[in-house]
Amino acid sequence: MNDKLKLGIPKGSLENATISLFKRSGWTINVNGRSYFPEINDDAVECAICRAQEMSRYVENGTLDAGLTGKDWIAENSSDVHVVSDLVYSKVSARPAKWVLAVGYDSNIKKIEELEGKKISTELVEYTKRYFKERKINVAVEFSWGATEAKIVSGLADAIVEVTETGSTIKAHGLRIIHELMQTNTQLIANHKAWENTKKRNKIEQIALLLKGALLAEKLVGLKMNVPEERLEKIVSLLPSLHAPTVSPLYQSKWFSVETVAHIDIIRDLIPELLKNGAEGIIEYPLNKVV
Repeated sequence: MNDKLKLGIPKGSLENATISLFKRSGWTINVNGRSYFPEINDDAVECAICRAQEMSRYVENGTLDAGLTGKDWIAENSSDVHVVSDLVYSKVSARPAKWVLAVGYDSNIKKIEELEGKKISTELVEYTKRYFKERKINVAVEFSWGATEAKIVSGLADAIVEVTETGSTIKAHGLRIIHELMQTNTQLIANHKAWENTKKRNKIEQIALLLKGALLAEKLVGLKMNVPEERLEKIVSLLPSLHAPTVSPLYQSKWFSVETVAHIDIIRDLIPELLKNGAEGIIEYPLNKVV
């Protein structure tokens, strides 16, 4: 029996972001030309690249043991897989994307109920059909092979269901969002049989742990500084920390070395405040993983 973990890497817009995330987590994945089976520096893993839209089906039927795909495509395929972990990352931002219902900017349609008898174009066909059926709204849902935003402008659809992170592309095409159907993010999923295999499960859990650690580290930085004894309590009170700052006395001195971890968004305000209150020699450094 082959105990190597067969891991699916999503092809397309998330491919580079996924490979980069694995790199920060300790795995180097080398995609050679047009090969669908990239090399990885882990003898316990073999990789395959496939479309995110198909990933959950391949994991469900055992072609792959585990893979990364969107919550949306798991719902679209109604796949019976084990969701190991949510991983919020994308090609644009570190926040979930969302599938929205949009109409032309000048459309009279304001609410989802007003689409009764109308035509909707989307790539997320089955989920959209179920969504409207559950709300007893009769619509015709057609598959879009791409350029979905243009379907309304060209008169091929009355509305679209499309994925967006910021909404800017939809607005740029002269459309207006009137409803949100679901939020989605990347998920690490596993085949149920593979999850019951101790060796494969351990490897999947290792991957999940370190991927999440790398994602968390993206939002944090380390701070290190020197603080005189008389200013120590004030500086410590200003510092955020996962638990408490690390404080160490400097050799033959009344100064201390203080080290902490802080969210990247507060650094621009925190550093000037630390300097004003007596900290010196402040060093900010990136983090690779936080687990």
